[in-house]
Amino acid sequence: MTAPGVCGMEGAMEDPADPTDENEDETALLFGRVLDGRGGARAIDWAEAQGWRPAAAGQVMWLHVRRTHAGVCDWLQAELGIPEPTARLLVSDATRPRAFREGETLVAVLRGINFNPGAAPEDMVSMHLWSDGTRLVTLRRAPLQTPQDTLLEFEAGTGPADAGSLVTSLTGHMVQRMNAAIVDMNDEIDRLEDLDMEEEGNEEVLSKAVAIRRNCLALQRHMGPQHVALEAIAREAPEWFEGHDRREIAETIALLRRFLDDVDISKESAVVLMDELRARSLAGAERTNYLLTIVAAIFLPLTFLTGLLGINVGGMPGADDEAAFWIVVALCAGIMATQLALFRKWKWL
Repeated sequence: MTAPGVCGMEGAMEDPADPTDENEDETALLFGRVLDGRGGARAIDWAEAQGWRPAAAGQVMWLHVRRTHAGVCDWLQAELGIPEPTARLLVSDATRPRAFREGETLVAVLRGINFNPGAAPEDMVSMHLWSDGTRLVTLRRAPLQTPQDTLLEFEAGTGPADAGSLVTSLTGHMVQRMNAAIVDMNDEIDRLEDLDMEEEGNEEVLSKAVAIRRNCLALQRHMGPQHVALEAIAREAPEWFEGHDRREIAETIALLRRFLDDVDISKESAVVLMDELRARSLAGAERTNYLLTIVAAIFLPLTFLTGLLGINVGGMPGADDEAAFWIVVALCAGIMATQLALFRKWKWL
């Protein structure tokens, strides 16, 4: 790798262990493969990758690189001839999904579900991609499982045969991995809808529904541009991206569209559940206020009567009569009974 230059140190940081890493050296390379054009691939190291050219028809080199490693930006320009603005994009943290053609090369920024420990579904990770049809470079910051899926295909001898198939394999696995998170959210919504709200508690269920809706919004915010990016690949990719590759990526686009619909349904289900919980809470509060109003209405005349008889002035009737207390009690009971009868007649109770 060349020494760091104008953008060589951009974004440099330490990364956690990645299950796709196959080496522990200090190079930017996580792993490299040379496709044999028949579904297999052999490993290639960083030194061999420098100045690599295909030795036989159908060979394609795939390098999976840490984009935060010092000097990657300069290496992309010096080794692959990538223009500086594109090289800076490939190593930057600008992770909004997008794709475009640059001459005979394809550049894409894609995002996938973050399945790393402690990550939430909306904490998506990005994979940057560049290919000229003979060489393909994928760059990542946080650990990615998607490249491992394609590596397993090579180990089974059923991997991509060319650069276009490699692009469709990576994008397909990235989109398919979203299914698990979406199914989990749908299952959680179904579970919440089946809960006994009296036992579980409205506040706890409401907080879970709010979290699901937030996750759905985050997924929609990232998956919507991803849908546009995949369509751009299918529409604008160079000639080495063949017809069967365009058909394959069209299937991936359709799958992503279905996932977006599922996310939208989960979001709407969460909103309906939240509305139901809030309606129940509001109805409970209104019932409580109603009961308090009835109690106040019952005791208002009784309070007035007892307050009137309790004033400390001369001439109070019954002050010297031993039966006066019980007369007042009977009078209060009569007033209460009359109120209850009237409330029932007026259907207040």
